[in-house]
Amino acid sequence: MRILTPSQEDLLSRERSLLNDLRLKLLGYDASQEDVTSLGHSISQLDDLFLLVIVGEFNAGKSAFINALLGQKLLREGVTPTTSQINILRYGEKGAPSLVEEGHTLLLYPVELLSELSIVDTPGTNAVIRQHEELTTHFIPRADLVLFVTSADRPFTESERVFMEQIRAWGKKVVIILNKTDLFQEKSELEQVVEFVQQNAQVLLNSTPQIFPVSSRLALRAKMGEPQLWQDSGFEALETYIHNSLDQAEQVRLKFLNPLGVGAHLTGKYYAKAEAQRQILQEDISMLQNVERQQEVYRNDMRKDFDFRMADVENIFYEMEQRGDAFFEDRFRLVKVMDLLKKERMRSDFTREVVADLPEQVETRVNALIDWLVGCDLQQWKAVTSYLADRQREHKEKLIGEGINSHFTYDRERLLDAIGREAEQVVAGFDKHAEAAAIAENAKNAVAASAAVEVGAIGLGTLVTVLATTMSADVTGILAAGAVAALGLFIIPAKRRKAKSELHQKLSNLRAELVDSLRQEFIKEIDLSLKRIEEAISPYTRFVRSESAHNEKILDELKSSQLAINQMRSQIESW
Repeated sequence: MRILTPSQEDLLSRERSLLNDLRLKLLGYDASQEDVTSLGHSISQLDDLFLLVIVGEFNAGKSAFINALLGQKLLREGVTPTTSQINILRYGEKGAPSLVEEGHTLLLYPVELLSELSIVDTPGTNAVIRQHEELTTHFIPRADLVLFVTSADRPFTESERVFMEQIRAWGKKVVIILNKTDLFQEKSELEQVVEFVQQNAQVLLNSTPQIFPVSSRLALRAKMGEPQLWQDSGFEALETYIHNSLDQAEQVRLKFLNPLGVGAHLTGKYYAKAEAQRQILQEDISMLQNVERQQEVYRNDMRKDFDFRMADVENIFYEMEQRGDAFFEDRFRLVKVMDLLKKERMRSDFTREVVADLPEQVETRVNALIDWLVGCDLQQWKAVTSYLADRQREHKEKLIGEGINSHFTYDRERLLDAIGREAEQVVAGFDKHAEAAAIAENAKNAVAASAAVEVGAIGLGTLVTVLATTMSADVTGILAAGAVAALGLFIIPAKRRKAKSELHQKLSNLRAELVDSLRQEFIKEIDLSLKRIEEAISPYTRFVRSESAHNEKILDELKSSQLAINQMRSQIESW
């Protein structure tokens, strides 16, 4: 490159720094090696010769065009694909072609034009796909100027259209060479083709490119001894344009702009990928928030349902109260005063008539309550894990995060799979009877502790029996120590009221102890179940939060790079 002004040197230094910083960012984002390499080549190209890349479909006349441009028949021409690999033409003493790397051949020619620029001759756009992709990946990003050669007799084939769109993505300056104009006899026919190419190019490039109708065949003949053909070749306008492009100011401008175009393309590409990944993560966050809301709704609904179901258990004690009131009304009468003195008979009658089947009813209803609780816990497990599984299947076919944190998709799927496996193990190993027995045992122990009753290996119903029997002894022996002579007319009614009051109080205490114990066990079990679910999905929760923070950092960095690139491009374009 020619000597730069101090301000241009400063700008060049800042551009290198900006693009090298972007390259390091792309490496940190796990960007594709091809993209990182393309950016690296583009940066190194700042100090290289002006690079002219010739593209087009085979048989469009690319080799003939290069021969005409250099004024010598250096490259083989033909109606079949003559360029099966990428040829790099540089200034030097002519010798045998040398293989730079696989598919890249270096050709040296002592042609003056090559001292100012290097030319890349490429396979046809409809040639071998691998070569096509190699061209796109390695040389289009490095090009200072792209000459797109299309044949005047069949301009803009489908393969040319596709390739033109790929060129546009890199933001390269494109000049269209409409070759083989000597095939037309009428000027109007050529004008129609030029108009057709111009219209299509505007659509494909989103800009109006320079179009040069030429006959490479006539231009080469003119340079090799038939000067009368020069004007008809149309080559003069093209060569003037190319030489102007090699003017110091224009060359510097293009040299500075082209790497920035590559940088802009890559920042846009990976910003779009990061934005798509952010959308996925936002949906994941929303999903986890939904799970949290579901858990809280489940907790509140279960507590409400528990209170409703416990009322059924409490009714058993209220019914016993009614039976007790009726028992005392019947027994605590003067005519039955002798029966009151028979403590064991009173206890037996009380147990049979008042206590009745209360223990069995309590055990049956409590067991039903516990079974309901255990079943709900299991269903909640299934509901949450099924929700996560549905989310996983929804995005199974999507390539999430490709090129941005390549581990993202793998880690995300792995964590979701782990949750699914854990859920399967929980469900498969869920012993309903064991879970229910554990809750019942805990409830029984809590009731026994609050009632100060020593119990062994007995059930909740048996415990209630013990408590009820103990209570019956207390409330039926109230007259045993009394003297019959002291009864009087008012004593028995007072004792009856006292017996009822004590029965109500003791039943109320027993009921409260049972309900409170069951409620505590219920809440503990619900919290434990929800905690297990929370712990099961916590690795995924941490992953989503961590990736979201990382993703936002990437978006901020890419946005900052985009802004810096756009500002620098505007500065250069204003020269």
